[in-house]
Order: sequence, then C-alpha cells, then structure tokens
Amino acid sequence: MIDTNTILNIQTEDDFNALALKIFKFQFENNRVYRSFCDLLYIHPSDVKLVEDIPFLPIQFFKTHKVLSSKESVQTTFTSSGTTGNTTSKHLVTNLKIYEQSFFNGFEHFYGSVANYVVLALLPSYLERKGSSLIYMADAFIKASKHPESGFYLNNLSELKNTLIRLDSEGKKVLLIGVSFALLDLIEAYQFRLKNTIIMETGGMKGRRKELIREELHTLLKQGFGVETIHSEYGMTELLSQGYSNKNGIFKCPNWMRILTRDTEDALTLQPKGKAGAINVIDLANINSCSFIATQDLGRVYENNTFEIIGRFDNSDIRGCNLMVL
Repeated sequence: MIDTNTILNIQTEDDFNALALKIFKFQFENNRVYRSFCDLLYIHPSDVKLVEDIPFLPIQFFKTHKVLSSKESVQTTFTSSGTTGNTTSKHLVTNLKIYEQSFFNGFEHFYGSVANYVVLALLPSYLERKGSSLIYMADAFIKASKHPESGFYLNNLSELKNTLIRLDSEGKKVLLIGVSFALLDLIEAYQFRLKNTIIMETGGMKGRRKELIREELHTLLKQGFGVETIHSEYGMTELLSQGYSNKNGIFKCPNWMRILTRDTEDALTLQPKGKAGAINVIDLANINSCSFIATQDLGRVYENNTFEIIGRFDNSDIRGCNLMVL
C-alpha cells in the first residue's frame, strides 16, 4: 500500500513521476472501471514508461460507475451540483483523512496556516444541497481558523457586509471564499474598499447568472471589493486536491498534483506546453479512486507547470473517450 504521507511530501519532479507510475499500476490492478478502460485502449502497465503514457479516465465515468481503487468501506459520497446535466457525478471516498490532509497541506503551501485567517464562506448554491466537497473543505477551514467570526453565509448579505468591513478595518486577515454569482450579488448591493481581505472565487454561476469570461468577472470583483487582485480556487467533485491562483487566473498546483492538456480532436494525444487543449488532471491524493482524470475543461499549461482555464466543452461526451458501456 502506498503511504499517504509519501504522496503529500513529494519534493521533486522525479519523485512525482516515479510515484505517479506506481499509483497507475496500483489503480490498474485495483480499479475495475479504470482497468476496463485501459484494456479497451490496449494499454498495460508494461507499456507505460512515462507519466505521459498513462491513460486518463473520462470524468463522465463518475456519473455512471463506481470509480474505486479501494476495498475499504465508503465513508462519504461527494456529488456534483448537476448544473451541466441531469446526472450528477458521485465521488466515493473511502478515507476522508486523505482529503483533509490534502486540502489543509495544499492551502498552507500557498497561503500559510488557515488558523491565521478569519474564514467567511459565501457558498449558497452549495449549502442548499448535500454532498458538496467544497462545503466539506470550507467547513473544515472555518473550524480550523479558530476565529469566532468565521462562518457560512447564505442570504444574509447585510450581515456579511458589516462583518467584512469591521474585520478589515481592524486589520484582521480575512479569507472570503465564494461562488461567483454570490460575490456579484454582494458587490451589487454594497461597495467595499478592503485592504486585508483575500477574495477567492470558486467559479460557477450555477444557472443564476450569465456566464462571464474570467477577465470580466475579476474586473467587476476588483472594482466592487476595492482590491488589486482576485484569487481563485480550482477543484472539482472528482478530485481530492485543489489548485490556487493569486492573480490573473494563473493557477499553481501542490506538489502531488499536475495538469496536462490533450488534443481536443484526439483524446490520447497530449499537447505541448503553451498550447491550448483539454485539461487532464493528475491528483495523486486520489489514490483510492482514480488519480488520472480527463476533464471537460479547456486550458493551457506553461513551462513552470502553472496553468489557466479558458473554457469548457459542451455537454456532449469528450470526443474519442466514449469507448465504454459497462
């Protein structure tokens, strides 16, 4: 069994590559869905010498199959919001401790200890349903912050406004993490000039507003909150790790996570760095599920492994990946 601490303490690119290959072999042998997918592609671990050779499981399989590499009992099931179709993704999680270690370590790597922040979460669309991995993470951040002011906000925007202004004026470090449409609702009702607050958007209009390109969204948020930069979080139901951006929508990954891009016309062909393509995610913390996922996001990866998201596929299956009906 691969130790979780080994995954979360990766230091070098060589360490990452070696562990990714080891986890691929483990999941090939222990994940029935992933094994069937690899078999249909005629790919065996003996054929996989480089990380770039590893097949990426289309993310749609989380809607139709139990994607598991562990025989342990399922502790919880995270579900997607279902806004991109009638069927929701289901991520069966057998070890919540791995998720907690991943999101705490990942946040601390980029921002320092969450205990240093007052954490305010404006996530109404997520709070209104069960099974959100983002709510689970935000709740853990709120509890770990140890500040009595930390908490969730639903529709009480006036209270949130007063709290934000007071905390910011007191010089306290504040993290406001919010879904895009709710942050826009807040700045349409109130204007701010914040100096000690990080505004972190998690993306998504969730059908409440017209979708905006990132530059337009961030311009509105910067003006409304009176801040120089907008931060972003990149995560999804099917992952146990997150990328973070502290400006301009350029994301960084923790050491156990990588982004690659593939050709949109040929799902098995990877794009060179700098060229736009469909996003493939390697999340080694996802060892008990699948660490190699082909998403419906479009983006670009740069030489230093930073990346940006530039759009999404439509609701149809990823071309070239709809190989299996089990």
